[in-house]
Amino acid sequence: QVRLEESGGGLVQAGGSLRLSCAASGSISRIDATTWYRQAPGKPRELVATITRGGTTNYADSVKGRFTISRDNAKNTVSLQMNSLKPGDTAVYYCNSRIMTMNFVDDDYWGRGTQVTVSS
Repeated sequence: QVRLEESGGGLVQAGGSLRLSCAASGSISRIDATTWYRQAPGKPRELVATITRGGTTNYADSVKGRFTISRDNAKNTVSLQMNSLKPGDTAVYYCNSRIMTMNFVDDDYWGRGTQVTVSS
């Protein structure tokens, strides 16, 4: 069984920084692309940043230059460094990974999310 768990959320003032982590555990053979999404109250879930297994990254225009996604394949973790945070970044942040299990099942997995609140 595979599990994704986010951590690192919290309350921060505008202009501050937070670092989110997404840790994968279980019967994992390989982790391909991992994406951070976020969902603010009353709004649809939106893509924040993606990183492939090889390290290629992609960002939403709204976070370019402020957020950095990175991964440690040896530790099965993906991080999201968030700087210059704005009140508009307030949301629940979720990670999603494409994972091949030891049983050769290839599927998408989601974490439960971590709350990020940016005060003005």
